[in-house]
Amino acid sequence: MGTAVINKPGKVLLALSGGVDSAACAHLLQQEGWEVSAAVMRMSELHEKAVSAARAAAQTLGIPLTVLDLREEFRETVIRYFIEEYQNGRTPNPCVLCNPKIKFRALLEEADRQGCAYAATGHYAGIVEQNGIFSVRKSRNKKRDQSYMLYRLGQRELSRLIFPIGDLEKPFVREMAATAGLSAAEQPDSQENCFIEGNDYAAFIESAAGKMPEGDFIAPDGRVCGRHRGLLHYTVGQRKGLGIALGRPVFVREIDPESNRIYLADAGQDAVSEAQLSGVTFTSGNFPEAPFSAEIKIRSVAPPVPAEIFPGPGGTARVALQTPQRAVAKGQSLVMYQGDLLLGGGFLE
Repeated sequence: MGTAVINKPGKVLLALSGGVDSAACAHLLQQEGWEVSAAVMRMSELHEKAVSAARAAAQTLGIPLTVLDLREEFRETVIRYFIEEYQNGRTPNPCVLCNPKIKFRALLEEADRQGCAYAATGHYAGIVEQNGIFSVRKSRNKKRDQSYMLYRLGQRELSRLIFPIGDLEKPFVREMAATAGLSAAEQPDSQENCFIEGNDYAAFIESAAGKMPEGDFIAPDGRVCGRHRGLLHYTVGQRKGLGIALGRPVFVREIDPESNRIYLADAGQDAVSEAQLSGVTFTSGNFPEAPFSAEIKIRSVAPPVPAEIFPGPGGTARVALQTPQRAVAKGQSLVMYQGDLLLGGGFLE
């Protein structure tokens, strides 16, 4: 089980989405002797299917289910942030913000109401304790590792969390769910954005906030080379779908909301060797003052690369990358590791 040492099973509240991962968690916790109750989170209108699936899973498992209606705060916190970031030429991480501010906060508050010492989710990651400090560990299932999305959790959350399937392989998780008679065993994996049907984020934003104005593409040599459809349709590092014919591949290097321009780069010219961070958090709660070495990831699926971290005032940091990285997008998260242990991270500026 992907958690710190627990003396004996007790009461645990499980975040049950109705998907295969959380359903398998419920079965595994029951097998280990936990007294399991569940909560499903209704965060948008698209979550109605999840609520129905969670009810069916809870009935099969014989566990009580609470429906937490979080739609208003999710809309005001996560969806508002998501829209504003794209409007400002940035690339947001909605899950990174939702986890501490909405999902795990609501889960632990409900756990307190039910007298549960622990809460559990179906994340693929581990939790370890060293000298009274809890840390997120990468999943041993490297293809599924979700530690990147958990970097803004602190000691309050990590000291009470259990990730029952954190190191398991997906086929085994599905087999476990099937053995338990759960209909979720054959369900497909969840989509990238839980609140956007079909993952068409540009259409979602335009329906909520209107279309953004067209503007100029600027070629690597500085000349205007075409018109873009609105900033929110593009991300740093993008090559396909630009509609630009320069006779060679070009990439989005910078999105400038002030001038409403998108600057392009030739291959190799869009790599950076230094990054500035804001909103830096450290899992331990202790902010280092001296520079330190770490491996960093600039996207959840990016390979880790070595870097030097130089902490600054007010939750800022400068990061010197030993190997220049391309597609470093403002608004995304840079997450720091030492080996398999997550240290913390911040937002790319």
